[in-house]
Amino acid sequence: MAEPPRIVYREFGAEPERPAASEPIPPAQQDLRVMVTRAGRKGKTVTVISGYTGSLAQAQALVKELKSLCGAGGRVDRSGDRLLLELQGEHRAKVIAYLQEKGHRAKPSGG
Repeated sequence: MAEPPRIVYREFGAEPERPAASEPIPPAQQDLRVMVTRAGRKGKTVTVISGYTGSLAQAQALVKELKSLCGAGGRVDRSGDRLLLELQGEHRAKVIAYLQEKGHRAKPSGG
């Protein structure tokens, strides 16, 4: 029996199916990195939290809490299969303290 041809490259079409996560990772097992950057943002300072593993709804809820804590704007950036949580301004110390209080393993990253 002949096998169907393999698709090597597809410019347009459906995204490949990703396996669903069976169990969410608890906060104590997530390694979050908090860094302050200006790269690609026209000189504006942004606090970026990377390494978050959870659903998009959970990430949006966490960003909402952080926005009210810091009194700043923010968003969830979904690039590929990674979630980046962004807050406007430099709030690294405040964010790390809050995340550790909530049970996450958060560390500063970058300079």
